[in-house]
Amino acid sequence: MHQAHTHTHHHGASHGHHHEQDTSGQAEILDLDAEVLAEHTASITASLPLRTSPHHIVDLGCGTGAGTFALLDRFPDTHVTAVDTSAEHLRRLRTKACALGIEERVRTVQADLDDDAWPDLGSPDLIWASASMHHMAHPERALLAVHDTLAPGGLFAVVELAGHPRFLPENAPTGRPGLKERAHAAADRRQADHMPHRGADWGPMLTAAGFTVEDERTIVVNIEGDRSEAIGRYALGVLQRIRSVIADRLSPEDLTALDRLLDAGSPHSILRRDDLTVRTERTVWAARRA
Repeated sequence: MHQAHTHTHHHGASHGHHHEQDTSGQAEILDLDAEVLAEHTASITASLPLRTSPHHIVDLGCGTGAGTFALLDRFPDTHVTAVDTSAEHLRRLRTKACALGIEERVRTVQADLDDDAWPDLGSPDLIWASASMHHMAHPERALLAVHDTLAPGGLFAVVELAGHPRFLPENAPTGRPGLKERAHAAADRRQADHMPHRGADWGPMLTAAGFTVEDERTIVVNIEGDRSEAIGRYALGVLQRIRSVIADRLSPEDLTALDRLLDAGSPHSILRRDDLTVRTERTVWAARRA
């Protein structure tokens, strides 16, 4: 799922195609992303236009397993091949599977999906890619590989978040209203250079790769902050990662206000706010191989 998520190079991601640097920080955000968005991920797995329950699923860019575990829960007779570039993310995923007693239903594969040669992933009935496709340097090539990997009649589910989640109300923080929009805009501009396919319409690319797009839907996510203490930690992690890539693009006043929010010991810390929400959108494309 990965699946959010907070793309400051993450997914991810939800769960995405990850580099090894700062893996522990990424992994913690991926875990929080999975916890906070669990109901929405479950609703996506429930709405897939499947003809029969899948026996074998591949989770591409699995991260720490948000999609993997949602799919294992939804389809109790399936097994999942979880693929990611990060050995640490896969280790965390295996640890969770063992703790749940379902390690026999999970196979992990470390691979870079931008490589010309993909590992042998079998012939799955369903391939799931949450917050991972936009990380691909050559998505058209990856889509062809997905098409060839799927069993005939199999389904490919692409899930993408619409940018970074928003957490703060419009007038926050006091004294620097609009800070979050300025910070998000700066992060979006920087990441457009590195991830040009973020926010892409995957429908035409799926069709060009030989798929038939059977469903496309956008799901509005609006989670009230009082529902979970995890939202505060999620917001802190996301904004810390945003800061790490845009500090040089903010005014001194904005940077000071952002640092005040990120200071866990401050009375102004985002962890102490009671008005947090998680607002974003997830778009799902369900495409079938003939």
